Amino acid sequence: MFKETYNVIGVMSGTSLDGIDLAHIHFTVFEGKWSYTILESETVSYPSYWLNKLKVAVSFSAEELTQLNEEYTEFLGDIIKSFIDTYHIQNLDAVCSHGHTILHQPQNGFTLQIGNLPIIATIINRKVVCDFRVQDVKLGGQGAPLVPIGDRILFSEHKYCLNLGGFSNVSFEEHSKRVAFDISPVNTVLNFYANQLGLDYDDKGTMARFGRLNSELLNELNTLNYYKKPFPKSLGFEFVKEIVLPLIEKYSISIEDKMHTFTEHIALQTSLSLPNKQGKILITGGGAYNDFLIERMQFHLPKIQIIIPDNKTLEYKEALIFGLLGVLKLRGEVNVLSSVTGARENHSSGEIY
Repeated sequence: MFKETYNVIGVMSGTSLDGIDLAHIHFTVFEGKWSYTILESETVSYPSYWLNKLKVAVSFSAEELTQLNEEYTEFLGDIIKSFIDTYHIQNLDAVCSHGHTILHQPQNGFTLQIGNLPIIATIINRKVVCDFRVQDVKLGGQGAPLVPIGDRILFSEHKYCLNLGGFSNVSFEEHSKRVAFDISPVNTVLNFYANQLGLDYDDKGTMARFGRLNSELLNELNTLNYYKKPFPKSLGFEFVKEIVLPLIEKYSISIEDKMHTFTEHIALQTSLSLPNKQGKILITGGGAYNDFLIERMQFHLPKIQIIIPDNKTLEYKEALIFGLLGVLKLRGEVNVLSSVTGARENHSSGEIY
């Protein structure tokens, strides 16, 4: 007999390196319908040591990655333990942690999220459910995106669920199946250029708004091969580092022009990715605060009703859903959809320590 309530912490670190999101969540399931309440929540910014290390880790050797994984697991464990202690959180069913993606090469049968070593359960002294992507890649899937099952279970009243983080991803129902895929880079590129202006990020898209559109660059971005591929498909930082940034850097234009043009690119690719451009779209992730980006999306999607939820859901939706994925794993229920990732079958993914 399954429980009807679960008390968990969801933990997520995204490719945009905004920090580590932690959310204390109560889930309730009654007659097959799930609901949630996000209680305490916090984003812990990365100190410069980790920020600098994670930015270049994509180029690390196997030996360096092993050492990084061990060090990061201890770092992450200490942060989660501190969160639990600070808010006096008791009677947890599990801590459900995504870890931090360093390498994502599903085409080579490989994905690496650091921070998922078994020692994390010892550091926290709680049950941990983590490492959700590896099994899917072994089953021939993309290992991403994993959030769409949560979109189906928790946010079914919206036609589309769009997350604007380091990359954008969308999920929706098509022919009675949930489908989802990564659309384009977002904050991995915009933050890269904001950093060059001495900013952590471009607040509300203000700097991008000041820039001018470079039509030639926009056309080159829009003709990149990834956008022609059918889904399921997913993106990793390798795509940004090896393809997108070198392409943008060919152009001798201002940083503001680069940001303006890339924002238009994100909005246009979002519009092109939606098969039916009507109904409600729920937008979450840090990019939802980028007013200029949201305006450009609305311009390209005039018949879509853009919904930006309460701040906790907006900021912690991925931590929330990884909390749900952990609960589903504890219940032995499907938490990854083959219609989304392209794996051979639906499955219950993750490690329990």
